[in-house]
Amino acid sequence: MSIPFPFTAVVGQDDLRLALLLNAVSPAVGGVLVRGEKGTAKSTAVRALSALLPPVAVIPGCRFSCDPAAPDGACPDGPHEPGGGTERAARMVELPVGASEDRLVGALDIERALAEGVKAFEPGLLAHAHRGILYVDEVNLLHDHLVDLLLDAAAMGASYVEREGVSVRHAARFLLVGTMNPEEGELRPQLLDRFGLTVEVAASREPDERVEVVRRRLAHDDDPAAFAARWADEEAAVRDRIVAARELLPSVRLGDGALRQIAATCAAFEVDGMRADIVMARTATALAAWAGRTDVLAEDVRQAALLALPHRRRRNPFDAPGLDEDRLDETLEEFGDDEPDPGPDGPDDGGGGGGGGQPPAGDGPQGSDGPQGSEVPAQGGAGDGEGAGEPRPGGAGAGEQSPVKAAEPFRTKVLSVPGVGEGTAGRRSRARTEHGRTTGAHRPRGTLTRLHLAATVQAAAPHQRARGRSGRGLVVRRDDLRQAAREGREGNLVLFVVDASGSMAARQRMGAVKGAVLSLLLDAYQRRDKVGLVTFRGSGAEVALPPTSSVDAAAARLESLPTGGRTPLAAGLLKAHDVLRVERLRDPARRALVVVVTDGRATGGPEPVALAGRAARLFAAEGVASVVVDCETGPVRLGLAGQLAAELGGGAVTLDDLRADAIAGLVRDVREVRDARGNGTRRAA
Repeated sequence: MSIPFPFTAVVGQDDLRLALLLNAVSPAVGGVLVRGEKGTAKSTAVRALSALLPPVAVIPGCRFSCDPAAPDGACPDGPHEPGGGTERAARMVELPVGASEDRLVGALDIERALAEGVKAFEPGLLAHAHRGILYVDEVNLLHDHLVDLLLDAAAMGASYVEREGVSVRHAARFLLVGTMNPEEGELRPQLLDRFGLTVEVAASREPDERVEVVRRRLAHDDDPAAFAARWADEEAAVRDRIVAARELLPSVRLGDGALRQIAATCAAFEVDGMRADIVMARTATALAAWAGRTDVLAEDVRQAALLALPHRRRRNPFDAPGLDEDRLDETLEEFGDDEPDPGPDGPDDGGGGGGGGQPPAGDGPQGSDGPQGSEVPAQGGAGDGEGAGEPRPGGAGAGEQSPVKAAEPFRTKVLSVPGVGEGTAGRRSRARTEHGRTTGAHRPRGTLTRLHLAATVQAAAPHQRARGRSGRGLVVRRDDLRQAAREGREGNLVLFVVDASGSMAARQRMGAVKGAVLSLLLDAYQRRDKVGLVTFRGSGAEVALPPTSSVDAAAARLESLPTGGRTPLAAGLLKAHDVLRVERLRDPARRALVVVVTDGRATGGPEPVALAGRAARLFAAEGVASVVVDCETGPVRLGLAGQLAAELGGGAVTLDDLRADAIAGLVRDVREVRDARGNGTRRAA
């Protein structure tokens, strides 16, 4: 068994450690969401926390970790008699991103349930995590329906499994910790709200701290046992402090003054609902207990706000989590007249309330992969320096122009890929999925996950006499079982191919174009798509953003996109074709939708128009769904974008249509009309 990196040996990351410790003191806080770049101690700190939790008393033989002092009356392994328990270490259970629903909540043996009427239940990860830690690395990549199940169980403290009228319930109370890299996509705001606390982590830029990170990582990798032994005293001290804080927690007084500050803070920052107030109250109480006090001070409320509110203030997907600390201080001062003065042990602004038992000051962030964290560059403005080394062709208006601000985004109509796919669950195009409306039944391939009861009964009914049925029960064999075929929605790859040449450089027009693309990005976020961005101008094309689940990154690249130069349309299409080819190898089930934003002009090089037509026909030949956003303006129109749409086998919509009815008229659903092998044409229905 591998020896985890000691929690107290993690360098720096005070907010991360404090948030984890507060949840260890009071699991009612609601868990922690850890956001940050790779190599910043997210996984290391979470895995190390389990070693600090006190042992858990359990009933021997109970698969659901019932407490012998208060056994769960509805435990599937019960009933249990009080007393007679044993102790075991607290568990840390890791939920893989690709886990199935049955792996998470458990599975019923449907065959035995139908034939014998018994609830034969195999516990899932929620049962194993009961009274321990449930850790989800890259929680933003977890399928939506699994996140819903996970957060529902965390909120209710129980897991319910319902299958064709057979139900099982068991306790599922755990410390939920999720980690994510925002570059790989965001969680939906309503899911963010279900995490009690959130912290942002980043690699230190101080050389001395980075040196200490590498030194400790290498020392642990060379001899984990010896390294853990050197930190044993610090680990024991923090473990004892957690136990003491848990015992003190019921005695902590949350006065009216502190409650008024909490309510005023949540109101001042306009957070939705009342969950933020409750989480702040529980966090402030846990902070006081962690500091060894029985009164909640203003400093506790301030620290609780910094941990509980930033992720609840997002108003749209492109808003970064954050909190205005000056405004926070003003609110606390205005409503804090009745609060006692802070004591010398009160937590400071940077999470110093978690300092007891931690490494000495001056430590830096410890990445879970050691020196890997040093390879993460500072996050500057997306697209900085784009096209700086590109030669500027001569002629009026050929030079590069500064980026244009995007117009306000608006709601768009749904873009859908024709046909029925089998990709990752999402909210865009029709697909065969595990969730959705039932469309038929078939024999299960592998483990039965979704029983089609009517089809199963129909398959078993003709054989009842031959099987010797004599009572009221139905004799069911495994060959009778039928899997329900369901149709839902999938997420797609929406690949934007944006013309950034001089012909698009009119500031008003480019602002409207960026606003339209930003609107489509917002729609892609809501429908759980991957997005990519290819731009072309000057002498060629580039992948401004490889396909990713982070629409925030795409929006940032778009906002800083400069314009100018010639229009290498063919280069842009060929670059997009290469991106799709690579993505098919990585994720063959995810279907693509190509959105070309251009006025249709093609300049530069020999026969640019003919070359662009040949590039477009590659998409039509492969049946790639596409739409062209026609950005041509003025009284005289050449109709080049419409010709490009015909070559692509897709549809086109003009920029005038985008601006005239922004709510409903952006792009019509793309639907295949006929399988025309000769011309491969499609139209936008």
